[in-house]
Amino acid sequence: MTVPDPRLSINQATIKRADLATALRVTAEAGIEAIGLWREPVQEVGLAEAARMLAGSGLRFTTHCRSGFFTMPEGPARRASIDDNRRAIDEAATLAAAGAPGSTAVLVLVAGGLPEGSRDLAGARERVRDAIGELAPDAAAAGVTLAIEPLHPMYASDRCVVSTLGQALDIAADFDPAVVGAAVDTFHIWWDPEVLPAIARAGREGRIATYQVCDWKTPLPADVLLSRHYPGDGVIDLGTLTRAVVATGYDRDIEVEIFHEEIWDTEPAEALRRTAAGFAAAVTPHLPPIAGPDPGTPPASTPLESRT
Repeated sequence: MTVPDPRLSINQATIKRADLATALRVTAEAGIEAIGLWREPVQEVGLAEAARMLAGSGLRFTTHCRSGFFTMPEGPARRASIDDNRRAIDEAATLAAAGAPGSTAVLVLVAGGLPEGSRDLAGARERVRDAIGELAPDAAAAGVTLAIEPLHPMYASDRCVVSTLGQALDIAADFDPAVVGAAVDTFHIWWDPEVLPAIARAGREGRIATYQVCDWKTPLPADVLLSRHYPGDGVIDLGTLTRAVVATGYDRDIEVEIFHEEIWDTEPAEALRRTAAGFAAAVTPHLPPIAGPDPGTPPASTPLESRT
């Protein structure tokens, strides 16, 4: 059996149908060392209990997904969204503190789509900048990095008006890189002809808060949200993108985040096995070697030197 690369983190969305306890257990049993959590399963058990469970799992915590959704005009809905984002910041800080050494307090932000009846993309992006300006002091005080995640343009109308890594970096530029960065997700940015310069810029500016990988394959399903695949099963040049991220000095965990009904219907342990195998084939060869045993050979992998 392949020993998972110690840099692999499982984003909880990949095994969405597993509750928090199951997700933590099967991830640890698979030999995977890190996990990114989602707010809804955490809230189901309560933040304090979720932190206790995470601490008991021995896993590193890599990201908290997701918050944001603040493109609406000023009013009660926007105030409620800002308040909910502040709660998410507290959740991310608490969970990062509960995770194993090497955990990262990163809160992933999805901007939100166009408000009803609006066609003003530029104005919506400015409201994203304004909202982050409100949240940045809270994030700084909590030691949390807000990671703006650009989403593929097919989601611009209903989910995220930030469509390119360059747009995310333009918004982040007003803030301390330790407080506001970007999520680099291969599914969302692979198509962009400016993606490699944007990754290099993100590295120069110290803005890569998290690197997430999965694959793209057509035809897309009717619900295009559920169109992600295991690494290596599609057309994304994961090697080029991974080498570009590594060249910036990025040395954190790398999450696999998949939304796909068939994968969600797969028994979680099997989904994790296939995820680890895909990562080993499509991503690991493009990462720096790890001191000690090679990933994929017993005994169990050793942590990165930077985390010991």
